[in-house]
Amino acid sequence: MFTTFSNVAPDPTLACAKEGAKLMAGFKPDVIIAVGGGSAMDAAKIMWVLYEHPEVDFQDMAMRFMDIRKRVYTFPKMGEKAYFVCVPTSAGTGSEVTPFAVITDETTGTKYPLADYALMPNMAIVDADMQMMAPPGLTSASGIDAVSHALEAYASVMATDYTDSLAIRALQVIFKYLPECYDAAVAKTANPVAREKMANAATMAGMAFANAFLGVMHSMAHKLGAFHHIPHGIANALMMEEVLRFNADPVPRKMGTFSQYAYPHALERYLEIADALGIGGKSKGEKFNNLVAAIRELQKRIGIKPTIRDYVPDEQDFLARLDDMVEQAFDDQCTGANPRYPLMSEIKQMYLNAYYGKHTVV
Repeated sequence: MFTTFSNVAPDPTLACAKEGAKLMAGFKPDVIIAVGGGSAMDAAKIMWVLYEHPEVDFQDMAMRFMDIRKRVYTFPKMGEKAYFVCVPTSAGTGSEVTPFAVITDETTGTKYPLADYALMPNMAIVDADMQMMAPPGLTSASGIDAVSHALEAYASVMATDYTDSLAIRALQVIFKYLPECYDAAVAKTANPVAREKMANAATMAGMAFANAFLGVMHSMAHKLGAFHHIPHGIANALMMEEVLRFNADPVPRKMGTFSQYAYPHALERYLEIADALGIGGKSKGEKFNNLVAAIRELQKRIGIKPTIRDYVPDEQDFLARLDDMVEQAFDDQCTGANPRYPLMSEIKQMYLNAYYGKHTVV
């Protein structure tokens, strides 16, 4: 016996997860298969938890912590009722190989990134046939999301040699094959080689940030998406340049909560990415700016507009919501692994810079 549940919105809500879990409780599946993009897979993860452990409290699961391995709240043991399989239909989120799920509390409008290795799927089936005819908008938004994962994982205070190799290779593949996928999507044709490369790259980037974690780019993108209903990948793209410039600030700063992060070196990390992508420059500053320009050109090439204002034209509405976005972004789970710990005033300035397209010069 099997049942299909498809009532999942692009920004899945806790109510949606509860609805799916209630359905599961009725026929008691021993295998849960999540087929879809990040929203479907994230919602299914929460359904899985609520199905196996209906007694859990969402606020406990959403509790913030400094290190996923040292959290106060212990997630319940998973897999006792059902085996969990993820089949991604977009090349971007990496949710099929990560211990994360982003869910929105519809009562408050807050978007929560939940993180615990208990949420890791038992199996991921990465089949490019499921992604072959993805439309242009999905191709670009999911593809640039994978870029953000690799960039943040590589600069994270928790990066390791293992995550570095995955992140760097993912970026090399994405820069080469994402434009080809986008062109195929626009032409409504299949490009099997490019689609398979992107499918693999997105999963590799997911494996990288599953272990190294993300940063303030995602913290800000979560709130930008929640407050203004911008697709997650696009929200990351809009914050990407500003966050890279913020992190690359040469003024020495130290993130004191992670002893393994000996000294601030985000700029050097970004220069290593530039080297891997074949991007040169006569000085560190020039090479970094050339990397930022290459990212900006990639975004333009796949149809992503350059500023938040292009997606949120109502300036007064943006400014009215700004302080709430800033506070929630600062409090977001992803902020802790950022290589430069931001002040709330700095997050606000990054939002403003990204809105008006007036970026900080490094």
